[in-house]
Amino acid sequence: MKRVNIALGIGVLLVAAGCSTVPVALAPVGPNPASGERMTAASELQVFSRLDWESDDQNQAGEDPVWYQHADYDVYDARGRFVAHVENTIGHYEPTPRRVALPPGHYLVRAPAKDYLRVEVPVTIEPGRLTRVHLDDKWQFPPETVKTELVCAPNGEPVGWKAELTNQ
Repeated sequence: MKRVNIALGIGVLLVAAGCSTVPVALAPVGPNPASGERMTAASELQVFSRLDWESDDQNQAGEDPVWYQHADYDVYDARGRFVAHVENTIGHYEPTPRRVALPPGHYLVRAPAKDYLRVEVPVTIEPGRLTRVHLDDKWQFPPETVKTELVCAPNGEPVGWKAELTNQ
């Protein structure tokens, strides 16, 4: 009986480790193709990663104030070289994720998502455009959007606008 429990425990650990090390890979995401979107001063990326709860742990009454902020993520260049670790908050209680200026080009974002431990999203950064990646399952895209214009996670949730990978 003891050997069976040990074997089951090892099996569960192996399955959990295998699931945690293989990120979900998604199709390339780019800026909104709609011509009406305002141009930005710089080429920027904004990632709405998984929402994690935060707490000050300073309330003596036992009810800590809790708020949610987007989790940090990493950016890699097209060759897989590390570019930046993004601390994805802009203020202590601010729920809006940070905008990051990047030179135009192709990048890979590795970030935690709502239903996944980690996802890999290729992104295209265009001059003067904002590319947004929505991994928190809260994106409300325009109702007239054709589903084929979107990149979706395996659970069917849209994460951004479809981009074509071209040489820049």
